[in-house]
Amino acid sequence: MAKRATRIAASKSEPVVSLYPNTGRGEQGWSPLGEEENRDQSYVRKVRPQSDNQRRLLAAIAEGNLTLALGPAGTGKTYLAISAAVEAFEEGRVARIMLSRPAVEAGESLGYLPGDLQEKLAPYLRPLYDALSDRLGGKRLRALLADGSIEIAPIAYMRGRTLNNAFIVIDEAQNCTYGQIKMLLTRLGWHSTMVLTGDPDQSDLLPGMSGLADIADRLRVLSDVAVVDLNEKDIVRHPLVASMLTVL
Repeated sequence: MAKRATRIAASKSEPVVSLYPNTGRGEQGWSPLGEEENRDQSYVRKVRPQSDNQRRLLAAIAEGNLTLALGPAGTGKTYLAISAAVEAFEEGRVARIMLSRPAVEAGESLGYLPGDLQEKLAPYLRPLYDALSDRLGGKRLRALLADGSIEIAPIAYMRGRTLNNAFIVIDEAQNCTYGQIKMLLTRLGWHSTMVLTGDPDQSDLLPGMSGLADIADRLRVLSDVAVVDLNEKDIVRHPLVASMLTVL
């Protein structure tokens, strides 16, 4: 009896492991911030570019209404775009932030995910939540998501909309077809800024289906559209990432 009582007491003291550690599901309900729900960070007012191309990217976003940022993984495309969006929102230059990303799996099938729409999309949109949380802090991000000031939506839900007075970031655009990118570009409304980010060499679609490179080539001739190319020298992740990309 004493051994049994000891085992029961030990089991009660053990932490409960969530079946969904990356989506924050559990008794408290779903949260886009997952396990970082209770972590709050102070807002960093300015983000400093680390290379000439990153400086060109931030300048293009500030000066124009449509910017395409093309480059390999780790060059800060998404982070800089979201940082610019947060800065524009905080300064009152836009009324809302709209973020979209294609729900495309990276070479493997996850099958049917449990839960409602937000829960199903959480694994795909997590990189956007991470960047927003880093820039705004968890508490502020949750409040802005709740009142609609920040909206994160899949590509399929963008058709038919006109996005006025907004800062729109389309992430992982290399996983969009030509038709999808054309549809997204035509959502741009008055007093809005749109940034598309992606790496044409890292598409998870079947060969020939990605439309990012073709769209970028066609838009380069327009003076009102900025196409900024980043390369391995702009990578701000571990130095090995840049080294590997030169040989892979």
